[in-house]
Amino acid sequence: MNNIIFTPPVCFIIVLAIVSLFSGILSNISFRSKNRAADIGTSYACGEDVKTHLMQPDYSQFFPFAFLFTVLHVVALTIATIPVETMNSFAIALIYLAGALAGLTILFRR
Repeated sequence: MNNIIFTPPVCFIIVLAIVSLFSGILSNISFRSKNRAADIGTSYACGEDVKTHLMQPDYSQFFPFAFLFTVLHVVALTIATIPVETMNSFAIALIYLAGALAGLTILFRR
């Protein structure tokens, strides 16, 4: 019963309470400006006031490469953690690799 304090949910709640207490104390003694600027919520870019956002980045080229990066790292992690003691693990690794390669060929197909 004494070890219940070291379980992850209890530790999380204790740390959350301590951080909330410190946050509340420090927010009361923090410096805040008495007069708030009138344009504090407006957009600002490189010294220019931006009334309309003319630039809209295109992420269509980014997402396939981000997906490739994620899939390759998940495949590497999964294959690296398959136990080597059984012969079935080699077959599982090959099936997983073939599925990842099929997914990547579908992704980069034009």
